[in-house]
Amino acid sequence: MARTRTFLHIAVACSVAVALAPPAAAAPRSEPLRITRFLGEQRIPHLTRFAGTVVGGLSGIDRDPRSGTWYFVSDDRNRYNPARFYTGRLDFNRATGAFTGVRVTGVTTLTRADGTPYPGYGLPGSADPESIRYDRWSGRLLWGDEGDRPDAANPAIPISQAAVRGMDLQGRHVRTFPLPSNLRLTNTESGPRRNVGFEGLAVTARSITAVTEGPRYEDGPVPTAEAGAVARLTVWRREGQVRGQYAYPLDPLPAAPIPPTGHADSGVSELLAIDEHRYLALERSWIEGVNYRVKLYEIDLRSATNILARHSLDHGAAYRPVTKRLVSDLGEFRPPVQNLEGMAWGPRLATGECTLVIGADDNFDARETTQFMAFGVRGCR
Repeated sequence: MARTRTFLHIAVACSVAVALAPPAAAAPRSEPLRITRFLGEQRIPHLTRFAGTVVGGLSGIDRDPRSGTWYFVSDDRNRYNPARFYTGRLDFNRATGAFTGVRVTGVTTLTRADGTPYPGYGLPGSADPESIRYDRWSGRLLWGDEGDRPDAANPAIPISQAAVRGMDLQGRHVRTFPLPSNLRLTNTESGPRRNVGFEGLAVTARSITAVTEGPRYEDGPVPTAEAGAVARLTVWRREGQVRGQYAYPLDPLPAAPIPPTGHADSGVSELLAIDEHRYLALERSWIEGVNYRVKLYEIDLRSATNILARHSLDHGAAYRPVTKRLVSDLGEFRPPVQNLEGMAWGPRLATGECTLVIGADDNFDARETTQFMAFGVRGCR
C-alpha cells in the first residue's frame, strides 16, 4: 500500500506542477542545456599510489576556474588512508576541445575542528565524503559528508551525522552548515536511510545546495521498477541559514534486478549549478544482473513548493516538485556505464562551448574504473 500511495502522490504532484506553472511569458526560461559533443575519456589506473596514498573512490570533483586546479575527494573511510582530497590537472585542447590527459599533483587530509583526521569506517565521528566544491566567492572548499547510521543489516554502526562543511585549501575545518531536523540520522526507521544521505552539492553566488541520494523513511519507499520515489534538496543562504527544501522526483528503476529478488540502489549521485535556479543532476542506479545505469537531468527550482516544514511526502496535501528534463542517457558514450558520482565545469572552449566533466568512483574495485568523461555543452552559465 505504501508503495502505491507514494507513486500516486508523486504523480499528482507532478501534474499539479504542470497545471500551475506560470506561462512562459510570465517566467522566461534560459536556453536549455544540451550536450553538443563527446570530447573524450581519461582514466586513472586501479590502485594508483600517490604520496603514500591509494588513489580511488573519487566521489566528487570540481575546478578552480582561476588557477585551473582540479579537486577530487575520495570516499575512502580509512580502508587505505584517512578521508582526503587530491589536487590535479585535466588537460584540454581549447581550440579543438580534445580531452587529452589527467594528472594527480597533490593530496590533503581532511581534518576535524580539533585538527585531527576523521576516524575510519564504523567508528563514532567518521566521515563519508561524497562531494566537493571549490567556492570561488570565498576561495575555500565545501564538501558533503553522507554520514552513517545503523540499520537492520548493520545494527552496530554508530551514528555520525551527515553534514555540509567548509574547509580551507589545507583541509582544515572552517564551518558546518546547520542541518535541518528532518535530515538528522537516527537509530530508528525515521529520517534518512543509511547510504542515501547527502550525495550532491552545488554552490552559487547566493546559495549552497545539497541533495539526498534517496528518500527518508517518512517520505516513502525507495525506487523500484514499478514506482519512483522522492529525495529532498536543501538550499542554504551563504550566511548559513536554511532557505528552503524542495522535492526531487526520482525515476523508477530503469530495469528490474536479475533475479527479481536481487539488490538495487538508485538515487541522485551529484548536483551541479547552472545558475541560481537551474542545476544538473546525475541519477545513478546499480541493479543486480544489469549493472549501472546513469541519466543526466536539468532541473529547475523556480516553480517548486518549499517542503521544509513537511514531515512526510508520502501522504498529505499535494506539492510541486522541481521540474526535470532529460539531457542524456550517459550509457550512450562509453558503455558499459560506470559508477558516475562526480560532475564539474571545465574550461570554456574557443567555440564558446562549456566543458562538462563527469567522473566515476571505482569503489576500489578492480571490476570498476576511475574514469573522467568530458563533453562540450551549450546553455551553460
